[in-house]
Amino acid sequence: MSVIQETEEAPAVAGTTRARVQELASLRAAVVAGPGEKATSAQKAKGKLTVRERLDILFDEGSFVEIEGLRRHRATGFGLEDRRPHTDGVVTGWGTVDGRPVFAYAHDFRIFGGALGEAHAQKIHKLMDLAESAGAPVVGLCDGAGARIQEGVTALAGYGGIFRRNVRNSGVIPQISVIMGPCAGGAAYSPALTDFVFMVRGTSQMFITGPDVVQAVTGEQITHDDLGGADVHAERSGVAGFVYDNEECCLRDVRHLLSFLPSNNRETPPGGPTCDPSDRRVEALVDLVPADPNQAYDMAKVIEEIADHGEFFEVHERWAPNVICALTRLGGEVVGVVANQPQRMAGVLDIEASEKAARFVQMCDAFNIPLVTLVDVPGFLPGVDQEHGGVIRHGAKLLYAYCNATVPRVQLILRKAYGGAYIVMDSRSIGTDVSLAWPINEIAVMGAEGAAGVVFRRQIAQADDPEAMRARLVKEYKEELMHPYYAAERGLVDDVIDPADTRSVLIRTLSVLRSKHAPLPSRKHGNQPQ
Repeated sequence: MSVIQETEEAPAVAGTTRARVQELASLRAAVVAGPGEKATSAQKAKGKLTVRERLDILFDEGSFVEIEGLRRHRATGFGLEDRRPHTDGVVTGWGTVDGRPVFAYAHDFRIFGGALGEAHAQKIHKLMDLAESAGAPVVGLCDGAGARIQEGVTALAGYGGIFRRNVRNSGVIPQISVIMGPCAGGAAYSPALTDFVFMVRGTSQMFITGPDVVQAVTGEQITHDDLGGADVHAERSGVAGFVYDNEECCLRDVRHLLSFLPSNNRETPPGGPTCDPSDRRVEALVDLVPADPNQAYDMAKVIEEIADHGEFFEVHERWAPNVICALTRLGGEVVGVVANQPQRMAGVLDIEASEKAARFVQMCDAFNIPLVTLVDVPGFLPGVDQEHGGVIRHGAKLLYAYCNATVPRVQLILRKAYGGAYIVMDSRSIGTDVSLAWPINEIAVMGAEGAAGVVFRRQIAQADDPEAMRARLVKEYKEELMHPYYAAERGLVDDVIDPADTRSVLIRTLSVLRSKHAPLPSRKHGNQPQ
């Protein structure tokens, strides 16, 4: 019999324990109900779920345990002393996702617009500290109007405490930010410090200064969505790794992402048996990738063919699409895949692709996720904008991330691998554990046409038939320095494999490397390129 039923059947005598229990039940019910129907209707009118509805989708049914639900602020002035709602605008607690512990805090926009004050911040601090102690992921459901102006500098200090914990827990426990409303000013820096950012179209925005400030300072007129909406951050800034049309789909994919991640950096990602045979031959790959290095194809289909059941979860799908970063499973074990995408910009590396891949490699390394790098790269993107934009230092970020990674690393060269981009894409020379190649591979300083033009420039210019001479010298160069076994003969590729055997070879190789131990030199930390 529930407490509420007891209350209806037998009203307790005032001052007794039963009366206090009934009072607690009523108080808890009021806290869960929130600030009232008017505020809830306004939330729904914006196409947004309430904070409790969001938590119900995120967590396994009935598993959420709330802490500090009765917390209230103690600020005075500007009418705050007359408005002291419970929760202070943020719900904190823990539950399970697929049976595994996960901590979460969720802003309640119905209370103070989800704005952060002293008590609000302290609840989040406690939640993050508990997650760190328990070694479990933290998910932040962000729907707040920034710092609570009426509380002044104490609100700003509250953000500082969150940022410090974000950094301390970076690479220790997974941190996921889900933007489900406004996230402006200092509030935007916390998601930027976390491992993954999810956004919802039409309802979520992130920016440091809003449209009104932008117009006042620069004269530019722009809407909230055009300045910091989900599509902007998914395609242009790279802030958002995932974007959805509604909150339900967004939160279900947060659950899906968590299924690929360990609870903390001391554990391995959750794995298990699969009914997709490890020795399955992938005959489709033989025809999927054309031998002509200038002909495009979809690298995503290659990943589908080799992954368990053809499933993978791509990060930053719409930003820097010339490189694919995805989480998948091979033989039931989680792996991170970094792959050039010949279908977009011929698969070149540029500033954004380098940043995207570097960040992904660091995340995988932090959380013990083995790396598979699929290479089909013509080089770095040439151009004044790239050079002036710092492609050197941005490309160095990817180089740094791979060189610093201690997880099992396997490189597979499908087709072309030219110049510095070949080195950067986890080549043998920078520490990949095993380098494999298909029999259509071409590894060289540059393509044969360009190389012949440099090496044999004089002979071509002096020939009676320059084009015929060029064609002959290009053929000779390819036969001498770019044949499929050139790198293997020199120990820079460990084996040349049948494309149809790709899945089975990768699974066997990763199985051998699973117990890899590669200690780093003693140091406070490296000074990675910025």
